[in-house]
Formats: sequence, structure tokens, C-alpha cells
Amino acid sequence: PFWLKTRGPQGEHNFASVMMMRRLLLLAAFAAPLLCSVSAEDEAPAADKVVDGFSEKDREKMAEGTEKHEFQAEVSRLMDIIINSLYTDKQVFLRELVSNAADALEKARFHSVQDESFLGDSKDFEIKIEHDPDAKTISLTDTGVGMSKADLINNLGTVAKSGTTNFLEAMAEGADTNLIGQFGVGFYSAFLVADKVTVTSKCNEDPVQHVWESTADASFTVVPDPRGNTLGRGSRVTLHLKEDAHDYLSEDKLKEASKKYSQFIQFPIYVKVKKEVDVEAEEDDDDDDKEDEEEKDDVETKDDEEKEQEKDAKKKPMK
Repeated sequence: PFWLKTRGPQGEHNFASVMMMRRLLLLAAFAAPLLCSVSAEDEAPAADKVVDGFSEKDREKMAEGTEKHEFQAEVSRLMDIIINSLYTDKQVFLRELVSNAADALEKARFHSVQDESFLGDSKDFEIKIEHDPDAKTISLTDTGVGMSKADLINNLGTVAKSGTTNFLEAMAEGADTNLIGQFGVGFYSAFLVADKVTVTSKCNEDPVQHVWESTADASFTVVPDPRGNTLGRGSRVTLHLKEDAHDYLSEDKLKEASKKYSQFIQFPIYVKVKKEVDVEAEEDDDDDDKEDEEEKDDVETKDDEEKEQEKDAKKKPMK
């Protein structure tokens, strides 16, 4: 280095200056990665929020390829009655959705008897119920026959059913809304507790999984699922709950209601719950086990040493 060539007071001054500059350069070298790291963290994009299995990017893709359909007039009237019903036992939504799922499972089982290959990889007949307290949703998934794009459009919106007309006539005569299931239109009871309903479905006849969605505004949308086939076969109904229905996000209430409406269902119903595990206790147990093993090793080592000493004593000649 050039500063080694300096001499005298001026040389000492240059030496000190060079040392100071060197220290500053070293500090800058160490600080640069830290500053870059902080900057990268600040600029890092927020985590992609996932609701009902759909990320924000998935939602953007769905918005690009969505098809909008108008509800058939009588279906719209039916939904208006349900939404504005004040005295209905809102818990019937779970009864109707479980009943619909059981019907889909029964159809799948019937088809499997006729054709052994119908079930494919999804051989279990089951219903799963889960809730998301953060997203304020309840989802019910079955491994039934599922629905094609045409089924979603026809069965859930545009084709008038005799049951729809009969239900409207019964309501005009003062019937109870709780009897909605008897008219084959129980699906719409979901709007008793939800301001938006999403139905994801996949059937064997349609290679594409589709998503049906409505906010009960006289219209609904249908779009191919950007995630591909996530169900295998079956349907998933997700309810985006109204504010006055958030009590159904309670595990205890959901389990109680599911048990109540599963008494006459011949397929298993699973309710997803959270369990807390005491990790510290497990670590303590592991530590205890390790100590026991170490003690055992010590004892075995001592035994081996004692045996060796006994052998050596026997080998020594007697005087």
C-alpha cells in the first residue's frame, strides 16, 4: 500500500487519514448488504390473500373469462322471499346443503354400481364442512356426481322448476319458508345467511371444473376454474356469511348443527376443527427421554469397564 512509503509528521498524518478512509470503506461494505436487505423487505409485495382456495390472481383470471347470466324470473322471486324472510330458522341452510350433498353422493354410488370405473381416484363417499373465521366463510364439499357447466347454469339459475312455482304458491298461501326443501329448491336457502354464494363443481362428463357465483342480485356468473381440477369429482359450496350470521363461525355451533342434520344421512360428515398442541411439553418429554438414554449409556459404559477390570484381575498371577 502506498501509505507505507510515507515518512515524518506529514507521513503520520497521511497514515491516519488513510486508516480512517479504510475504516469507512469497511463500514460501507458491511452496511450495504443490510441496507439492500431492508430495502428488499420494504419493497416485497404483500402476501397474496387466499379466500376459498382462490388467490387474488385467480380472481383476476376469473373476471376476464366470466359469463354472466340472468336468473329465471321465478327464481329471482324465490330468492327475494328467502333474503327478506325475517322469521325463518336460518339454520335450515345447513340441513338443505347437507341433504343436497347426500343426494349427489347417492347418485355417484348408483353410477359406480353400473360402472366400476366411475369413481376413478375419488372412491370415498363423504361430506366435509369447514369454516374460515378470517374470511367469514363456511364451505361444504362432497364427492358426489358433481355438475357440468350446463348443469350449473340450468340447475342453479335459468330453467324454471315445478318446485319453484309450487313453493311460491305455497308461500302465497302462508306456508313456512322452512319447508323449502320439500319443493326441491333448498339450495337457495344458502342466501338466508350468505350475501354471496360460490359453487365449484367437477363431473366426469365435463373435463373442465367450473365456478358458479352469485350475490343474489338477479344474476350469476359461470367461469372455468383457473386452478384446474382441484376436486377430482364433486362439488364445493362456499357461503360468504352476512354479518348477522357470523355466529356460525363458532366450531361448537357448527358441530352441533352438523350433528343435528346428519342423523338421517348415511354418509360420513366431517367437520374441520382446530386443535392446540403443547409443544413445550413435548420438548420436555424429549429432553427427559434423552437424559434417560444418556443415563442408560453411562450405566452400560460403567458395566463394561467393571467387566474389563474383573478380566484384568483374573489374568494377574497370584504371588
